[in-house]
Amino acid sequence: MPATPAELQSLPTSHTERSDPDAGVVRGATEPSRSLVSVLARLSREPLLHFTLLGAIIFGIDALLHPPAKDEKVITVTKAMRRSFIDNFDEDKERAPSVDQLQKMIDSWVASEILYREGKTLGVDRGDETIRDRIAYKMQLLIFDQVRVPRPSDEQLQAWFAQNHARFDEPERVSFYITPPTDQATAQRQLEDIVQQRESEELQNLTRAILARPVASLAASFGEDFRDGLLRMPEGEWRLLQSKDGWHVARLDSRRPGNLASLDKVRDEAARIWHTEETRKLAWEAVKRLKASYQVRYEQ
Repeated sequence: MPATPAELQSLPTSHTERSDPDAGVVRGATEPSRSLVSVLARLSREPLLHFTLLGAIIFGIDALLHPPAKDEKVITVTKAMRRSFIDNFDEDKERAPSVDQLQKMIDSWVASEILYREGKTLGVDRGDETIRDRIAYKMQLLIFDQVRVPRPSDEQLQAWFAQNHARFDEPERVSFYITPPTDQATAQRQLEDIVQQRESEELQNLTRAILARPVASLAASFGEDFRDGLLRMPEGEWRLLQSKDGWHVARLDSRRPGNLASLDKVRDEAARIWHTEETRKLAWEAVKRLKASYQVRYEQ
């Protein structure tokens, strides 16, 4: 244990000591006090003292090599930020915050900023995917905010629409009823019961109505054979139909042909989508320019 204040105060103040000649010490010789030697020896064996001294040396060197920035401890509440607090206080903009309410919002933000900076200093953000994603998302918003895309010319919009008109075309749609998948024999019995109008209440409840389903999406959900078979069926007639999941009893109710879109009818929507895609393209190019200053390594 380190020496207590009482132990340090009890040390001899004289550096000379009259020793007994029989003890082999020359009378009047100057030597450190044995008590002082004992205390220093004990201190030299203290791990806590070693850790404290080592920490002081490390922090001292770090302070010399990495002096804090002048504005590191400065938090600025801008006019724009105050206006943002006021605007966000009431979404309907029907009332403004009082002076005390505004100050509480500012104090909360300042406290959050202090904790964020201190956390960054301590490195608590490292390895935290949530913090990483939020910072990356904020940077993404900043980049998008800097991108300025003018309205497309008519030639630009027409060329883009020619390549993307399918996104605006009205697809062919079908509406139909379908029972749950089962084996062929069971589906055959269900078909007979439905045709004779004696199907069970359970089967009635399990039969689904699928309305205005795009034909182009049928193959992915039910398989190509089901799609082709459904399109060949006459409307209003129950029939057996096999999907990739099993056998069904199905009835085609309606079939509505698709229509090709006209740029004049969807011009505003097309211009909006074009603008969004151009903004994303320019923002991604900005990110790639930032990436050029980094070296990406892949561990094997």
